Amino acid sequence: MENMPELALEWHRAGRGAVLASVVETWGSAPRRVGSQLVVAGDGEMQGSVSGGCVEGAVVLEAQDMLATHAAAPKLLEFGVSDDAAFAVGLACGGRIKILLQPIGGALPEAILRDLVAARAARQAVALISDVTGEAPPQVVERAEAPDLSEAFAKDKSGLDAEGLRYIAIHNPPLRMVVVGAVHIAQSLIPMAQMAGYDVTLVDPRPAFGSTARFEAVRLLDAWPDEALDEIGLDARTAVVTLTHDPKLDDPAIMAALRADVFYLGCLGSTRTHAKRVDRLTEAGFGAEAIARIHAPVGLNIGAMGPAEIAISIMAQITERLRKS
Repeated sequence: MENMPELALEWHRAGRGAVLASVVETWGSAPRRVGSQLVVAGDGEMQGSVSGGCVEGAVVLEAQDMLATHAAAPKLLEFGVSDDAAFAVGLACGGRIKILLQPIGGALPEAILRDLVAARAARQAVALISDVTGEAPPQVVERAEAPDLSEAFAKDKSGLDAEGLRYIAIHNPPLRMVVVGAVHIAQSLIPMAQMAGYDVTLVDPRPAFGSTARFEAVRLLDAWPDEALDEIGLDARTAVVTLTHDPKLDDPAIMAALRADVFYLGCLGSTRTHAKRVDRLTEAGFGAEAIARIHAPVGLNIGAMGPAEIAISIMAQITERLRKS
């Protein structure tokens, strides 16, 4: 959902008016997944996307009308191949979508949106629960307070409840990736990860490797890997990839990651290299179950050759782990 809640709050506070539009249900070949968002200002400016361009125009017009008439209640829009309006805006590919519109200060009170934005800034996993009929006020619920939503949080899956009356928007902390080793593979992996939505940190205490001349648009830490990972703080929304081939650098990072709840840990090196790594980790007191969390050799086995293709295989494996685990 990128920064749509933050932008909606900013526009509302600036007096521009704002409506938050969210995809709440899809069928068939709808172009955007549930949870995708668009924010519309009173002057017509918009950011985000709910359909990849198919219905944005119609959504913007509806949102502007809500702001112009000071509508406070939410509005549920539906577009599909059986709807003439859908053909008019280009949704003729066999898909259907439902979009919930919430005027800020009305259907979505500023105080609730403020709490949501604060939770996101603090990397707290929360759900924004909205009654699509407007009969009940929305609420922000922390993950720990909603055991019935544990699967939705784990799968990062927003959607309507079984009755279709409440929209449950899952707001997990942003994905992060820590890359240990400023090597050639990292030069390809980092921009790929950033395009996929990861906040990337590169760790390498060797100045000749981790220089801004080689890595311009990424956070660089020249600390020892275990110290750097401790500073970053690892959690279940973090992936760690070690690429140095040097046990003095990789092993401290691997041990730190194994002690944390990272969702992915991948390590560069051949099968023989990993066997030696396993011996070192076993000697350090790590059990077989913990060591089995390591993806090594790193990346899916797609026959990758060269840094760029290896980076593709790593991103594919991370995505598979994130979405199919």
